[in-house]
Amino acid sequence: MSYITSDQLIARLRREIAEIDVHELAERMQDGEALTVIDIREQDEWSQGRIKGSVHIPRGFLELRVEALVPDRDHPIALTCASGIRTLLAARDLKELGYTNVASVRGGFNGWKNAGYPFSKPQILTEDQRHRYSRHTLMPEVGEEGQLQLLGASVLLIGAGGLGSPAAIYLAAAGVGKIGIVDFDVVDTSNLQRQIVHRLEDVDKPKVESAARTIAQLNPDVKVIGHQTQLTSQNAFDIIGQYDIVLNGSDNFPTRYLVNDACVLLGKKLVDASIFRFEGQVTVFDTANGGPCYRCLYPDPPPPGEVPSCAEGGVLGVLPGIVGSLEAVEAIKLILGIGEPLVGRLLLYDALEAEFREVKVRKNPDCPVCGTHPTVTELIDYEQFCGIPHAAPVSVNGVSQPVLA
Repeated sequence: MSYITSDQLIARLRREIAEIDVHELAERMQDGEALTVIDIREQDEWSQGRIKGSVHIPRGFLELRVEALVPDRDHPIALTCASGIRTLLAARDLKELGYTNVASVRGGFNGWKNAGYPFSKPQILTEDQRHRYSRHTLMPEVGEEGQLQLLGASVLLIGAGGLGSPAAIYLAAAGVGKIGIVDFDVVDTSNLQRQIVHRLEDVDKPKVESAARTIAQLNPDVKVIGHQTQLTSQNAFDIIGQYDIVLNGSDNFPTRYLVNDACVLLGKKLVDASIFRFEGQVTVFDTANGGPCYRCLYPDPPPPGEVPSCAEGGVLGVLPGIVGSLEAVEAIKLILGIGEPLVGRLLLYDALEAEFREVKVRKNPDCPVCGTHPTVTELIDYEQFCGIPHAAPVSVNGVSQPVLA
């Protein structure tokens, strides 16, 4: 049996594998070509610097992860390592997988850096974080960069009740670095049936403090900022303006409309949900990118006497866990920029029928807040719309408008 040396193997691969130099790579990237640059160096090498726009898949995982990143076998791929040797071997293996347009970058990252092209030193996870979030970073849709995005993101929860509780727990577990909580209430024993962020020892204590203690025990990476106050037209801009995304879990219409108006005027993304008895609904309002707002769906608050109360209407304890978790999913998708968020779509859940259905929500050009000629240009308070509790949710435009949390 005859053998070849490693030098002979590399020489043969140079004849078989397409190579480009760092100057051609820079030109193609600058021209905006739909080119995926994959850096196959090890984690310690990647942490020392990277080509901006490149994706990191360590050599040992390349064949396992490339299909999820680049499903199109004809899509152009440029592979980089430190010097351009390992990428020859990697390109050979990608050709075995059927990839037809793979190039090895001659000189690799070192050649890129020595040629004077810009590079960045990525923020990296600590070893503890890499272990904690390993199930995230294994997914190409998240990866280490996505996890760092989560750690650098901020989300504001309106309410630490039925919806805010599961949302807070799962956002914290996912590693969202800054979580704000607006709630002026204290924990009551009746809350414990559904508000899972609180414990028996928290009864009669502020909900923001109880939630912060639970999150601190779950994930020390997360900074919790408690806003133990009622959201009003005077403080809404100051509070909401500190965060990237808002999750609405409030249990009353005045707050829902106030939060919507503030998010529209500030250009903030709003994940909105509500529940009643066995039914829940969730959607995403993103008017900065052309989506509808809460007032497009429900133009005006219901008149006094038609607002259901938590004490009167009731809610299945597990329901907010499902709907609040859906809110957390939507927030994470928005942070990572992945998937299709529920913009322009209202997802309805019926627990008794175990059924999901979807309703389209169209932007109303005559909306008083986000329409072509808005009439609401500053915040107002809506306390006058809180009336006598009613036992059934309001229906507007054929869609029930539950608010319990």
